[in-house]
This record gives sequence, structure tokens and C-alpha cells, in this order.
Amino acid sequence: MKILFIGARLYHGVVDYVQEKGINSIMSESNPDSPNLKLPDKVHIMPRGMDAPMELAIKEHVDAVLPLIGIDGPLMDVGKMKNVLEKEYGIPVVASNESAASMATSKIKTKDFFAKNKINTPSYQIISNSKNSDKTHGTDFLASKSSKIKFPCVLKQSEGQGGVGIMVAKNKEDVETYFQKYDEAIIEQFIDGFEISVEVLRWNGKSVPLAVVCKGKTTLKCLHPLDKMKYAPADIPGLSNELARDLALKITNLMGSEGNTDVDMIFEPSSGKLYAIEMNTRPSGTRYLTAASSDINPLNEMVDMALGKWDVNDVKNRMKNYYSLEIPVGEFKGPNCDNSSQNFTGSDSWVVHGPKNYERVTIRGKDQKSTYKTAEMLKIDLNKF
Repeated sequence: MKILFIGARLYHGVVDYVQEKGINSIMSESNPDSPNLKLPDKVHIMPRGMDAPMELAIKEHVDAVLPLIGIDGPLMDVGKMKNVLEKEYGIPVVASNESAASMATSKIKTKDFFAKNKINTPSYQIISNSKNSDKTHGTDFLASKSSKIKFPCVLKQSEGQGGVGIMVAKNKEDVETYFQKYDEAIIEQFIDGFEISVEVLRWNGKSVPLAVVCKGKTTLKCLHPLDKMKYAPADIPGLSNELARDLALKITNLMGSEGNTDVDMIFEPSSGKLYAIEMNTRPSGTRYLTAASSDINPLNEMVDMALGKWDVNDVKNRMKNYYSLEIPVGEFKGPNCDNSSQNFTGSDSWVVHGPKNYERVTIRGKDQKSTYKTAEMLKIDLNKF
């Protein structure tokens, strides 16, 4: 079996499984200095974009293509490549099609999708900085008595990830400051609650939602989840994890996405409401927590999809329910620092991951007590979070 992997940065998280399955691995990567280039059987340094990888897949007669891409930019091109390779060459591409990628990478299309399918999402409006625009002017809209959106509110751009272009505005002056940099924005009601997410695996029309991850409380400082301590399952008073998983499953199926989709939501304790925020049709930053909590590694499952051996019922039967924590530590200085394995073993284990100076530790335990005990052994002060 020969698989073309596109992108080297995430490959270390799946290399053990690839070798275990005896897969002939070919890598396409645009950055000659990228990590993990020594891990696949063969590496091709190629121009950015999907044209060269698509030609390589055809030339090498690969059995499948698995894009390991953790950013939004290339996903539309991946969808176009998927269409050509699957329809014209019969080569499966474990990724979402162009339609699903378009809905996920544009926050405006995401909102339209939620509205069309009557999925609860925070009140929103597209506003402009220009008085001459056909869109509502930002400060005029907020001053209007008919506006359903009140301060504090969230300003965001249609495209972007990692918290770029997002601001929580507490007053009119904040909005004016935001528009010194941007001409247009989506304005959304701020929800005082907890950010949660669910990764959903989907292939050949079969789907399964995995663990519900809590990314922490929403904050007026707009603190990114990467800077917070996260945990799974999300034991938040009033929140039904099954309802969260059901909503993520519904959204993924309606989109028709494939491979791995991460659905982001906010739970508001005061009302008991669950709000859908966005979805990402790519490997998720929560994959370590998902693997720690459910014992299902999303990247390994995508390999099984490429192999044509993915069974949704098998995944459901293998799922477990561990307690897991993920803590941003910057530079890990605990014991056994050479923790190079990216896999969890047994009921009490841990993994260090992330780039230098931005490292995180994900811990698995049979329950909360044992997980916190491991954190103590690793000399991680949880009181800081």
C-alpha cells in the first residue's frame, strides 16, 4: 500500500502507525527546513499548492492521498484536487471536498450555513467602516435600538484562524479602534460561557463524534484556547456531552465533510443553550486531548480511511472514557524530558508536544484525581490556570 502524505509538520503524530501497517510512505512538502522530513520512505520538496502533489500522486500510482494540513489556506485547493483524483483517477483523498471547505474557511458562509439549517448560533451582522457601503455601519448598528447585539460583542474577519482578526469590543471606542485596521467585520454577540469542541470522523457517509473538549471560559480579553488549560470530557454543570456530540455530528453530516472535522461551540450556563461557532475541516489542535480521552487517534483513523479499512462501528467499540488535561507550559522542564513518543499508553500516560517555547503537555488518567497526580509528578503548577 502506497500513500502520499501532503505536509510534514504533523507527520510525527502518525509515523508509528504508518510503519506498523507496513505502508510505503511518500511525502510532499514545500518547506525544505520542515521537521519530520527524515521519517517517510521518500520525500519530494515541491512548490506550494496542490498541482505538484496531484501530479506526484498520479506519477507514483499511489493508492491514496492524505493531506496533513493544519491551516485553512490550502483547503480549497485540496478540495479541488480531491475532485480530480477521485473522479478521474480513482485515488481517494482523505479530506473534505471544495463545498465543505468553502463553508468552513469563510466565517460568513459558516453563519449562512447555520442560519439555513436552523442551527443555534450567536446573533450576528456584517458591518462596515464606510458610510458609503451598502452594509450597516458599525457604530450606527450598535447604537440602533433595534439591534439585538449589545456590548460586549465579538468582532472578527471572515477568514483567518488562531485568533487573528478577533477582538472583544466592550464599547464604541473599541469598535472604532478595530476599524482603524479593518474595513469590514462580522459582529457577533459575546456569549458568557465555556468554549467546547468535538472532533468528528466521517468517511463514505459514516460518522462518529469523539470526545467533548472544554477549552475554558470565554473571556473579555479574547484569550486564545492555546493559552488556556483544556480538559476532556467537558464536565461542565448543565452541559450534556451527548447533546454536544449530537450537534457536532449533525453539522458534519449536513456539510458532507470527510476525514476529520472539528466543530467549535459555546455553552451558556445561564440559559443552558449551546451555540455553534465554527467548524474546521482539517486535523485539529485538540487531537491530543481527543486521543487521550477517547483512545481514538484521529490521524491514525485517517490512515485507516486511506487504507479502505475504516469501520465506524469498530471505532465506537474501541472508544474509551479517560480523563485528560492539556496544559500550556512554554518550555517543559519536568522529568523524562525526552518524551518523543506521540502516543498514549495505558490509563496513566502523558505526551509533550508543540514547537519550542510553546510546548504543551497532555495527560491521560483513569479519573481526574489520577490525572492531577500525574501533573504534580511532572512539576506542573495547575493553580496558575
